[in-house]
Amino acid sequence: MDGMRRVMVAAWLVGLVGVALAATSLVSLREGYKLVSVRGESMRPTYDIGDSVLVERIGADEARRGDVVLYEAPDRYRGADVVQRVIGVGGDRVVCCVGAAGTGAERIVRNGKPLVEPYVRDGVGDGLRQPYDVLVPPGRLFLLGDHRMNARDSRAFVSDHGGTVPAGAVVGRVTGDYAVPVLLALLLLLGLALLLGAALIAIGARTVRRRPSVLTRWWPEHL
Repeated sequence: MDGMRRVMVAAWLVGLVGVALAATSLVSLREGYKLVSVRGESMRPTYDIGDSVLVERIGADEARRGDVVLYEAPDRYRGADVVQRVIGVGGDRVVCCVGAAGTGAERIVRNGKPLVEPYVRDGVGDGLRQPYDVLVPPGRLFLLGDHRMNARDSRAFVSDHGGTVPAGAVVGRVTGDYAVPVLLALLLLLGLALLLGAALIAIGARTVRRRPSVLTRWWPEHL
């Protein structure tokens, strides 16, 4: 019985470790990351319609110039979350444009310096021929899609805070680094495996404990 009790205690300990590991990993995944599907063409060629992108949740003050972020702007996009690129942060002056408009040679200017943007489609920095000059208010972001000729971004709302959105609207940053979420997923699976193993051990131990002992008589009845 002492041996059986030790088996049961071990099963409980393994089960508790499994629960803790699975719960911690699951919470970290849910609170730290989000997988979303791109719905529009505004981020071509970087992301196309139907592409799944991994979003790492960040704080309101963590978005940086050049980051591709997922943000919420229900008053502009009918409640849908949007993926766009941060062009300007609080205090930046974003101006369109330098270069000949409509030639594909125009470039956006930030704080007096033309931007080098290898990610834009066909090398077109603007394409809409709608000049703007925006001083980004503190705590807000100016965002553009990478497909500048087909993106409904900050340029479409320049009458509203220069088209900027609150930094707090950012849900997270699109990332190509899957190492941490994959590790968390593996730890989640390990925790579930430990929990299942502990349950099977406990069931097996109880079955053995409840099985009646049978003594086999090996000697003849009559000597």
